[in-house]
Amino acid sequence: MNSPFDAHVEELMSQFRERLPLLKQLEQLAFESLNRFLKQQGLYVTAIEHRVKDEKSLQKKLELKGNKYHSIDDVTDLIGLRIITFYTDDVDKIAAIVKNEFEVDWQNSVDKRKLHQLTSFGYNSLHYICKLPKSIVDNDALNNIRFELQMRTALQHVWSTIEHDTGYKGSVQLPNEYRRQFSRLAGMLELIDDEFSRLRTTLNDYRRQMQALVKSGQLEEVPLSSDTFRHYLELHPFDRLNERIAAVNQAEIYPVSLMPFLKIFKEFRMETLKDIDQFINDNSEDAYQLALSQLAMTDLDILSENVGLQNLCFVYVLKNGGGRPGIKHVYDILNGKQESNGMLAEIIIQQAANLPFMHNNV
Repeated sequence: MNSPFDAHVEELMSQFRERLPLLKQLEQLAFESLNRFLKQQGLYVTAIEHRVKDEKSLQKKLELKGNKYHSIDDVTDLIGLRIITFYTDDVDKIAAIVKNEFEVDWQNSVDKRKLHQLTSFGYNSLHYICKLPKSIVDNDALNNIRFELQMRTALQHVWSTIEHDTGYKGSVQLPNEYRRQFSRLAGMLELIDDEFSRLRTTLNDYRRQMQALVKSGQLEEVPLSSDTFRHYLELHPFDRLNERIAAVNQAEIYPVSLMPFLKIFKEFRMETLKDIDQFINDNSEDAYQLALSQLAMTDLDILSENVGLQNLCFVYVLKNGGGRPGIKHVYDILNGKQESNGMLAEIIIQQAANLPFMHNNV
């Protein structure tokens, strides 16, 4: 004969089965809404997990703690979502979004990160118990069901999985030497988590500083990198030369990426954006003359945005004695290694042969 407790558990399970279609609907709505809110705020996370509690797991929970629940609605984690972020500070950003977009049951929510004692260890996450507001779905049946939303970092998630997999929090008391090893590893992971966030903040501050220097024209203080070169291109430093070249045939300039030239500048041993600025000043007139010799016998009316920069590179190579091999190497970087690059290099040599800068460098 079943005890009153067994009957109560079965009643709760029966209520769960009745609500299951509604729970699955709410699970999908909550996931889609959360995903949309994060994208709107430009927050990218490593994963969003979501599930409806399976019957076996719920049965086990109710058999242990069923006397806590008067009805199945009192179980707050029938629907669970977990957001896994890259950085610790992103957890707080996501929490702010959740507070703004969902209804949070503060009485049953907990920030387990704040429960650590000086002698404790291990990772915990931020747990919110939420409801969908009518602004997302206007349905009383759905609006009244609570779901659990966990927010944690990838390293916190790894630690939680390790704890579960090793049975660290199981019923068997581990010897102190093993507990100490867990404590040391947890501390290391926590430190790494914090340092990654700190490093990201430092790098972002550095990028902003470099961007400000570029905009202010203090180029001698800006080391050449993919970030700084990209900001430099926003100043359109090659437009003046391009416009002069395009005017020869009243040609139109169509945009292309100039980032592949970064590798060429590195091989030219340029270290700062000031070096590139000087490179433009020193070679623009000769690059223009080289472009004229290329366009003299054509009626091209569309030119690539890299026309000026490419001729600047050719002039620089020739002035510094790189000759045909140097021109071919530029083409190899821009086009990928192919046989036609040698022929293209030979054409450039012929077009430059009678230009003043070639005789000045003999």
